[in-house]
Amino acid sequence: PPEQYGYAPDRSDGSGSGYSTQSYNSSTTITSDRDADGSAKPCCDSNSTDRATPSARTHRVVIEFSTKIVQNEYIVQFNGYYKPKERESFIHSALNGSKVQKWRILPRNNPAQDFPSDFDVLALEEVIEYADDGLALLRTHPSIRSISPQRMVHRALKYVPLRQSDIGSDAIQQEKDEEEEMEPPEPDLDLDDPETNDFIEFIQKRRLTTEDESVAQPQPPPPPPPPAQSPNRHTNRRLLRAIPRQITALLKADVLWDMGITGQGVKVAVFDTGLAKSHPHFKRIKERTNWTNEKTLDDGVSHGTFVAGIIASSQECLGFAPDAELHIFRVFTNNQVSYTSWFLDAFNYAILKKINVLNLSIGGPDFLDQPFVDKVLELSANRVIMVSAIGNDGPLYGTLNNPGDQMDVIGVGGMDYADNIAKFSSRGMTTWELPYGYGRLKPDIVTYGSQVKGSNLNGGCKSLSGTSVASPMVAGAVTLIASGVLDRPEVDLNPASMKQALIEGAQRLPDNNMFEQGHGKLNILRSMKALAAYRPRVTLSPAYLDFTEDYMWPYTTQSLYYSAVPVIANVTILNGMGVFGRVINRPTWHPYSNEHGELLNVSISYSEHLWPWSGWMAVHIGVNEAGRGFEGIAQGHITLTVQSPAQGGNEREPRNGTVSFAIKVRIIPQPPRQKRILWDQYHSLRYPPGYLPRDNLKIKSDPLDWRADHVHTNFKDMYTHLRNAGYYVEVLGAPYTCFNASHYGTLLVVDPEEEFFPAEIAKLREDVLDRQLSVIVFADWYNTSVMRRIKFYDENTRQWWMPDTGGANVPALNDLLRGFGIALGDRVADGYFDMRDHRMYYASGANIVRFPVGEGTIVVERELLDEGLTITQPDKPRSKVRTRTAILGMLQTDRRVYARLQPATPNPEGPSPPDELPDEVEEDGRKIGREAIINKRMLLSAAGGGDVEEDEEIPNDGGELNRDDAANRVDAGEEPLLEDDRDVDDLGQLLRERTKAAKQHNSTATRTASSRPEVAGGRIALYGDSNCLDSTHLEKPCFWLLDSLLEYTMTAHVTGLLRDLNVSRQLEQIEENVKLPQRMPNNNLHLYSKVLVPHTTTGEKRPIPVCQRLEWEHPVTLNMSSFGTGPNDRLFVQQEQQQQHLLVVQQRQLKQGPPQPIMPLVGNELVYSSRGRRLESQKGALVTRFM
Repeated sequence: PPEQYGYAPDRSDGSGSGYSTQSYNSSTTITSDRDADGSAKPCCDSNSTDRATPSARTHRVVIEFSTKIVQNEYIVQFNGYYKPKERESFIHSALNGSKVQKWRILPRNNPAQDFPSDFDVLALEEVIEYADDGLALLRTHPSIRSISPQRMVHRALKYVPLRQSDIGSDAIQQEKDEEEEMEPPEPDLDLDDPETNDFIEFIQKRRLTTEDESVAQPQPPPPPPPPAQSPNRHTNRRLLRAIPRQITALLKADVLWDMGITGQGVKVAVFDTGLAKSHPHFKRIKERTNWTNEKTLDDGVSHGTFVAGIIASSQECLGFAPDAELHIFRVFTNNQVSYTSWFLDAFNYAILKKINVLNLSIGGPDFLDQPFVDKVLELSANRVIMVSAIGNDGPLYGTLNNPGDQMDVIGVGGMDYADNIAKFSSRGMTTWELPYGYGRLKPDIVTYGSQVKGSNLNGGCKSLSGTSVASPMVAGAVTLIASGVLDRPEVDLNPASMKQALIEGAQRLPDNNMFEQGHGKLNILRSMKALAAYRPRVTLSPAYLDFTEDYMWPYTTQSLYYSAVPVIANVTILNGMGVFGRVINRPTWHPYSNEHGELLNVSISYSEHLWPWSGWMAVHIGVNEAGRGFEGIAQGHITLTVQSPAQGGNEREPRNGTVSFAIKVRIIPQPPRQKRILWDQYHSLRYPPGYLPRDNLKIKSDPLDWRADHVHTNFKDMYTHLRNAGYYVEVLGAPYTCFNASHYGTLLVVDPEEEFFPAEIAKLREDVLDRQLSVIVFADWYNTSVMRRIKFYDENTRQWWMPDTGGANVPALNDLLRGFGIALGDRVADGYFDMRDHRMYYASGANIVRFPVGEGTIVVERELLDEGLTITQPDKPRSKVRTRTAILGMLQTDRRVYARLQPATPNPEGPSPPDELPDEVEEDGRKIGREAIINKRMLLSAAGGGDVEEDEEIPNDGGELNRDDAANRVDAGEEPLLEDDRDVDDLGQLLRERTKAAKQHNSTATRTASSRPEVAGGRIALYGDSNCLDSTHLEKPCFWLLDSLLEYTMTAHVTGLLRDLNVSRQLEQIEENVKLPQRMPNNNLHLYSKVLVPHTTTGEKRPIPVCQRLEWEHPVTLNMSSFGTGPNDRLFVQQEQQQQHLLVVQQRQLKQGPPQPIMPLVGNELVYSSRGRRLESQKGALVTRFM
């Protein structure tokens, strides 16, 4: 959707009938006044005037984006480029004979209207039923590729003055510095800089080889030097925080200018708000085109002027490529409105004009906007080097914007002048690949994006901040260095070779990881040097994997061990040899015999075709049984060969390129299950593809749940806390039938939106009761009345845009927990409260309405507000009445005595253990009560000690996971077995009977010292709100509560705080006359669910997927003891022995038959095959995680 351009959906007041409305807000802090003309500042920027003045006020800029789906307008994409009459005939043929009579093709009055196109904008002015029939017919036409809604985008800014108390000390000190120094000093060029001298010498040597072969051409004069500095200038002691007068000098662009390299001959396109033809800063505006519905080419906002100035200004605030050929595409109106079709037409025109570099200072979370993503791929295939901002949604992880997160695009992040990643800059990983796999490395590169000077609307300069500033800096640098190789035909200039040069030249920042900085800070001279010496080749991003290097977060945070879920590295293959390529033979795994490489199992999958200019390789790494007790480092490398067709008339043989991917893994002995947590990723859904509402309903500025809910994205702080506490966290990207419960102490289920398979429900019950697996659930709100109230569209809008679940899928959670007598309600609870010394905030959480009773069962209640009534009845005045709400429940299960809880205190009757224990002992810096120690010993004894016996049916070899009997029964067509056939409503009486029997049994059993203690089941803990773990809008973290619940689930110890908060109850039904929440009628969760059958409204579920077994690569062992350990040394060894090992590999393949790699889950469209379910398209590098 047009959220593609940076805008996420929500309702917007005053949208008017006929439009569906979506909005997205963010904010940053600036020191600025508005422009004199009062114009609003554009997307994602914080603004300041050219010179700070003591009277300038400090503001917070609130950036508001809204998108509207235009009623009855659709983008019809064809499978080729056709003239208008041909396109009309296709549509007429598809709709001929249907009920659709009122349809028309909307005219597009822009420079591309007379050229063949691959899409039309169609208006269907029919009732919804007829329109749906017409759309279905259009989709069946052989010349029509897809149908998408037409969307309008609007963006605006508000300036909110900050109180003095809100202004940080750094901002105040910076203002004082600016008062002392009105114009910060311009960084001087260091004539003794080794990097500069080395670069000059390199370029001069290369030019000597070509000067005699070419006619000397007059070089364009360099841009005018900046004004000389006054000798009386005050020198700021904090130069790194100062704003340099010329950002080009800071990045040494002037070194290239002095050599006559100024951007000449390169066509660069700026997609933005336009540019005035007479602006004094620009001397080579080749063409200006207008793609909006306004009759002007000029910029009325100033954003397009600023972006163009960073790239190519030749006056005052200098751009990087002043002699570049500027092509201005005005795609936003003065009111900052745009349409999807405007961008598609403009992109087609850019291809037609053979644009070399294209800058997009826009972006949004929607990476499944098919028309937009397809067109970006087409641009890259036509050698257009696209540079795009990575987004301003930092410092959260998993907040990358599209199209900057695509493989073929150069995604740019922002940093400050102290070489720190800017707080606003979005972080990786990409989230296309979840939940099956792992994200790609992005951003690609970072550069200055804070307080950068550029051209103002009518002349002069101003300062802006944001990744929309960093993006044109890289686009300008790309334009500049591209112009330096135009006279070298041997340099193949394409999107891959340019990205390879930028990556090779980047300088890594010491204090930031790869998902923050990508490959590092832009270095123009080093990248120019790399491009000048470039030869077509294949490279990888990242180039290697090292568990011992801090840059490689999160791999460095947790070692690998036997039986762990395999670690995944999602590697981007950059193919500079051609727009199309393929992997030949099969990648080969080379463990190092002298570096314990034989302890690693490696599985490799990869994209069948590399297009355009790129592909992906998924590397799964596990530890085999030989490494069960090993502690140390294991190493090896993978070799990969890519082949592309011959280029040009002089080449007859295809191009081959071989690359090496080094792997260095830290291995530890297998930890005990009481330290292992399994995070449920499989049941998390997010936008896109599903339109899922926010978890905290009060945060209206961020209406969508789009950050993936992964331990390395918005739950990163929680993950770090758990690792610091000594727990090991693994991620489950498959159904519950695909993991061995005997290895894990606790399954952590947080904010699930997905449904559960019946076999999952049955298997989890068996795991809890038979295998002592414990479960912690953090839920969220669910209320169908609230969902209808916050719907994204009015009654005239298509129904499938209605939110189809709440913050969490509570009806599905109730299905999962029904067998334990637990249920959540539909109250949307909100409010602050205390849990002894801990101040807590319940942010749109759910209430517990049913929970078992029994000795030691714990339920905590608090007085909270009903936020749902405020939303559903906004016009009714309502006092702040609080209702007693159950928010936390804790339950010990047992196979025979189901509801019996073994509490920490009081202890069971009977003799004390032989060894006397002190009342309190110190453990990990904490005081633990004597009763807790006894209880913990009982649990470990019941579980058979720290290492439980593995299920024979579920082998584990380096991460291989198989299913158990519950899943096999489903495959055999049998119903999952439940232990008790009684109705759930009779469960309360059953539990009371068992509790009474448990007391009698304990009185006898504990007197028999020689008898083995009764095997207890696992424990269940349920809390109704997940926002206290989610870093997205974290107000009051509850990591302490998570610690207490894990202590309970792992050891059965109940902390004194939670025990004291327990409320006394006689009935399982906590609230009377409460109906459990039901699923939204006619909801469309089935459209993007992995569990439900698509295009049905009955809630029918698919067959559960078969748990895939990884196929480990046949190792070709190398002894590296006589060689170096650097990447070049390893590649040399590989190249020396390649022919020898190639024969071995070919013989193995011939013996085994054709290779049958696991099928990667790639792209976006669901497809079935004999090997299981996969996602298929050319849109992304989705990496699989098969269990």
